[in-house]
Amino acid sequence: MTRSERKCPICRKPVVAEHSPFCSSRCRDRDLLKWLDDGYALPGPPAPPDIASDE
Repeated sequence: MTRSERKCPICRKPVVAEHSPFCSSRCRDRDLLKWLDDGYALPGPPAPPDIASDE
């Protein structure tokens, strides 16, 4: 039985244990930036609009 090698979700290169599940710190940082820039979304109901107070 052959074992499939895990691949980086960003660039598809083999995963390096030090940066798992990514191949490098560059891909790890790219993934973090995508989360911070709302590039990913989790399914669920829409968030309620912010309520602005007039006080």
